[in-house]
Amino acid sequence: MPLPRGDVTALFLGPPGSGKSALIAALCDKNVDTVDIPDGRTDAAGPSLRAAAPGLFLGELSCPPATPGPWAAEANLLVLVLAGSEGAGEPLAPALGEAARAALARGTPLLAVRSLRPGEAGGAARAREETAASLLRAGLGAAPLFVLPADCSGADGCEELERLRAALRTRADALQRLLPPAQDGFEVLGAAELEAVREAFETGGLEAALSWVRAGLERLGSARLDLAVAGAGDVGLVLDALLGLDPGDPGAAPAPAPTAPAAYPAPERPNVVLWTVPLGPEAAPPRPARYDALVLVTPGAPTGEDWARARPLLPPDAPLAAVRTDGCGEDPPEALEEEPAAAAAASPGDPEDEQWEVLEEQPPPVFPLRPAGLPALERWLRRALPGAQASALLLALPPASPSAAREKAAALRAGAWRPALLASLVAAAAPVPGLGWACDVALLRGQLAAWRRALGLEPAAVARRERALGLAAGTLAARTHFPGPVTRAEVEARLGAWAGEGTAGGAALGALSFLWPAGGAAATGGLGYRAAHGVLLQALEEMLADAEAVLGPAPEP
Repeated sequence: MPLPRGDVTALFLGPPGSGKSALIAALCDKNVDTVDIPDGRTDAAGPSLRAAAPGLFLGELSCPPATPGPWAAEANLLVLVLAGSEGAGEPLAPALGEAARAALARGTPLLAVRSLRPGEAGGAARAREETAASLLRAGLGAAPLFVLPADCSGADGCEELERLRAALRTRADALQRLLPPAQDGFEVLGAAELEAVREAFETGGLEAALSWVRAGLERLGSARLDLAVAGAGDVGLVLDALLGLDPGDPGAAPAPAPTAPAAYPAPERPNVVLWTVPLGPEAAPPRPARYDALVLVTPGAPTGEDWARARPLLPPDAPLAAVRTDGCGEDPPEALEEEPAAAAAASPGDPEDEQWEVLEEQPPPVFPLRPAGLPALERWLRRALPGAQASALLLALPPASPSAAREKAAALRAGAWRPALLASLVAAAAPVPGLGWACDVALLRGQLAAWRRALGLEPAAVARRERALGLAAGTLAARTHFPGPVTRAEVEARLGAWAGEGTAGGAALGALSFLWPAGGAAATGGLGYRAAHGVLLQALEEMLADAEAVLGPAPEP
């Protein structure tokens, strides 16, 4: 099976009217879909981008009016498209020459194309001689030169076009073998998201684009959820088990049962609030009056009177369950199933012969409190709550089982493009000289540290689980491999591994790459986004493996 290959972007630079569009159209194979970036343009706003072959994207930019240097710094391969000098001056503008020399200094392959005008005096031979001399004077004599008629549209028999196509493919093939391929499952920006970022950028500049992405991060898992942990017993035990805390930790419930409701926002998601609600005769009125879900806490099996006290705190059909703090009993079977069992199809027959079953209301499920936590209860709650609230609960609570860790990692992976884009845009807004991959390292470092906490991999959380399971200190910590704490050096090393990847991983990323030129030593959105996204996904996979190891079966003593 052939190895996956990287993507290559070739940028065609030249003055207006030099024939760049016709040349790119001729080079695009008839049997390959041409991908036009929405609202692609060839003026100073940025290049357009088209797919010429699998893994080969052709962009074009008119210089002037655009400044070619920042865009040329993004290309894996540069093609100068030159017109005639019309009797005076040089066909190669100084800005184009400077961009081409900088590209050669970086090791970027360079090709030159001289476009003939209809009826041009002297023909191809004279044009080749003049252009070769101009390239030599500009220090670009080593660039292969191709002379094409301006109306060469890919018709059979255009040998010079076939030579150019072969040269492009040869250099692209070599680069595709060198550039690291996109990761399996690599997710690029969708068309809707790309268009939204474009619109924000074009209407309000880079600050507006940053605000749009930040707002999306804030909305992730932001549904309001009020979860009551109610009872006459020690409700703090259950609340601490859900939040993954020990008594005495910041945010833990006090040991004595409170006489009034108390709010405990989830540390990572303050929109998810757990309430300790006493149900004794001296208890104060609940606040809020109705909760989205309720966990009844009883020392043994809940009685009918216990359920009767809890039900008025909930709207009809809201999730209601109980936890036994004595640890007796088993988790309900329905909480352990992967999917609800499908009902068997009724067999045809005489309606009078049908067996009718009287359906009785099932009592709420009861879960035993175990040293390892309440994984079955958390899973049951996520199934019983509406989608937005279930997602908020998933992101708010530390995972209590390997399956919960996998679900949480999947949710984080789906939203990873937002912090990756934010990190690259922040760097584009304030580029750091010498940082070739142009990502905000501090932002990525904070995101990775937050994910590590969210998956329960902080040393305090691992030590807490070791104590709960009666294991020697360091037993579970020895199963983990992702470094912690997340240091700047660690993030920079990971980014460095992605820095040679080139610009775009597909047409959408190519457009993003050409949208925010930073110039100089700093790259722009495409490379920065792809590097940041790759680092986030790779680290998340490592964290998930650690979480599954920590939350898996305890080792034998």
